[in-house]
Amino acid sequence: MAVTQSFDVTTGCELQEVDNAINQALKEIRQRYDFKGLKIEIELRKSDNKLILRVPDEFTHKSVWDVVAEKMVRRQVPLKNLQRGKVLPAAGSSVTEEISLQQGIPGETAREIVKFIKGLKLKKIQSEIQGDQLRISSPSRDELQGVIQKLREQDFGIELKFGNFRSN
Repeated sequence: MAVTQSFDVTTGCELQEVDNAINQALKEIRQRYDFKGLKIEIELRKSDNKLILRVPDEFTHKSVWDVVAEKMVRRQVPLKNLQRGKVLPAAGSSVTEEISLQQGIPGETAREIVKFIKGLKLKKIQSEIQGDQLRISSPSRDELQGVIQKLREQDFGIELKFGNFRSN
């Protein structure tokens, strides 16, 4: 019987790195002259996978987001996996934004990836959705590497991670 090779496609934000990036951003915000005296809050809700920005006005909001995004990139947190919400007015003329941290591949995106793989017309490639990840398998390791390359070239709106290579 032929040996089957497989790998998993996942996505997500490393919450510890997100926390580190937020701490670095807050430290920079406290030291910057243009933010002196302003009440700026950045809250990470790990249980909800959400990031909450509370700032005095929209102009400051853009500047704070730039600092946070810079720190996220430095900590290698993919910005594609941060789904920004609407900037909503809050009490006292301040604004609030809720940013969702993408953990796992959403069902619609998973179906889109499976459809894309089937569109490649590779006969031996099998793909299956397993909760919030995908398992791609084939007897040919070369075909699997080709699929990885094609998936990296395609933009699905999230950062894809490839791992858990195994021979069954």
